[in-house]
Amino acid sequence: MSTKILRLPEIIALTGLSRSTVYNRVATGNFPTSISLGGRSVGWVASEVDAWLHNQIKASRSDTNQVRGDAL
Repeated sequence: MSTKILRLPEIIALTGLSRSTVYNRVATGNFPTSISLGGRSVGWVASEVDAWLHNQIKASRSDTNQVRGDAL
C-alpha cells in the first residue's frame, strides 16, 4: 500500500485555507501535522487530510441541522 504525500499548494487547493491558517491550525492541533521530507521540505499524509476534511464537513452539516432544529 502506498501513502500519498501532499505538499502545501495541494493542501491550500483542497482546503481553501491560506498558508498561515494551515500552520496556525497545525500549531493549535486543529489540522494534521506535517511530516519532514528532508531538508526544509514538509508534506502532509493525504489520508489524514482527507479524514480532517470529512470531519469538517460532518461538523458543518451537524451545526446546520442543529441550527435548523433550534429555529423550528
